[in-house]
Amino acid sequence: MKKDRLQDIGVSAAILALFGFVSVLILALVYAQTETRIQDNQRQALLKQLNEIIAAERYDNILDQSVITLPPTAFNTKRAVQVYLATKAEKAVAAVFMITTMRGYSGAITLLVGVNHDQTVSGVRVVAHKETPGLGDKIDVAKSDWIQVFQHKSLQNPTAVRWAVKKDQGDFDQFTGATITPRAVVATVKQVLQWSQQHFDELFTAKKMINHE
Repeated sequence: MKKDRLQDIGVSAAILALFGFVSVLILALVYAQTETRIQDNQRQALLKQLNEIIAAERYDNILDQSVITLPPTAFNTKRAVQVYLATKAEKAVAAVFMITTMRGYSGAITLLVGVNHDQTVSGVRVVAHKETPGLGDKIDVAKSDWIQVFQHKSLQNPTAVRWAVKKDQGDFDQFTGATITPRAVVATVKQVLQWSQQHFDELFTAKKMINHE
């Protein structure tokens, strides 16, 4: 009788263990599939934003895999800067910098800043921010067209000293009741243009800088 009871307990324990193993396996498979789907969705979202800055017909490489990683010290930021280099027939046509500034009113603002080979801005988009709804969030293209003012601008148009909001004697509009946010964006775009100009040969002619991740 006691032996039968022990056998029943052993069988029950084995069933529970098997059930636990199967549950863990199912969860692992679901997680793997979900993670892959999330990563694919994130990649597609990134490519969509990149293509808003650099039209797909302008390049023939795999843009999100042609990446240069710059250390935070390159821009005096807290995060590394990713640079997506667009090429056509193996010649660099533009670069898109993913850079985060901490100068926003509510902290970090992550931007995509595109720079053409001729050192003009191909476009700017906000990737992430925590700015005040109805005020600072106007940097988002879904909220206003303010961010599109940078297209075709350069360090000569306007001149470097005019790369500021109008409140600071510059050429760029600020928002009513919100100056800090646009000021941070203008300063960051200018910083990217300055870095691109200073490192033009490395960025647009030296293939050795490109690492495929």
